[in-house]
Amino acid sequence: MSDDTSPARARALSHVASLSTGEALDPSLRVTLNFHPDRVSGGRTILDSLAGDGVYLSQFVTGTSNGGLTARPGGDRWRWENRIFSGAYDDAHAQERPVYGALNFRRYDFGAAPRFGSAHFRLAAPALAYSTFCYPDSAAEPSDFGVAATGSRLVSLAEADDRDVLDDYVEAHVHGPVRLDGHVEALVLDPCFRGTEVEEAASRLPCPVEWHGGFRLHIRELRRHPEYRGQEYVDLGASLAVGGFLDARIVGEAARRDLHDPQDLKKVWHCLARFGH
Repeated sequence: MSDDTSPARARALSHVASLSTGEALDPSLRVTLNFHPDRVSGGRTILDSLAGDGVYLSQFVTGTSNGGLTARPGGDRWRWENRIFSGAYDDAHAQERPVYGALNFRRYDFGAAPRFGSAHFRLAAPALAYSTFCYPDSAAEPSDFGVAATGSRLVSLAEADDRDVLDDYVEAHVHGPVRLDGHVEALVLDPCFRGTEVEEAASRLPCPVEWHGGFRLHIRELRRHPEYRGQEYVDLGASLAVGGFLDARIVGEAARRDLHDPQDLKKVWHCLARFGH
């Protein structure tokens, strides 16, 4: 249990535990929080903000997301949390709400849910005890839930499913603060950010920095998959490519230039994450 477990968090954990059946999760598994480290909010990159705050915060606090921006009273995220946690957070302060990640049961070096970003925080083992899980994603109105003591069935469901590889993660909700100086084993970055401001910002964080194998996609391969997100996103990705390749840094630079709809760039990122790892 987190050392900052509020009554709302305790109620949420208890409620999900009451819905769960199955065997315990493998304690060597880790929860990962995927995100784009170079995106800008409030004039600062995500990593710069994290260096100043020292805490990974939910969309209800930051107003930013690599998914949908619906964390507001009556919004989809609010409604999903109301349903999953039986209203435990309805009257709670925004900072009490959980942060979202995924259970890395496939032990990917790039994190469990790369559709949400090229980087991830790998949480330390105790996070399992104060996390809840569902399959599929909470946006799909799931009926299968778990906690560390009863979560193995969700892994079995995901392994047996035929969802796209960007969609078959076991979603995790971490019910407690994620402090970078105590709750994070490592920040894991894409090697395209070596020697950049992202690496420099990462060096100021109070957690180790590691590197995964990277996402890189040649436009020849991109053009083979117009059915995945649509021809318009293939064309956009090809127009952004440098030397015939796309990577996370290139897509991030396009996002910061603000010349394209962020939702369009998100679809380009999905293509890169799906076919370029």
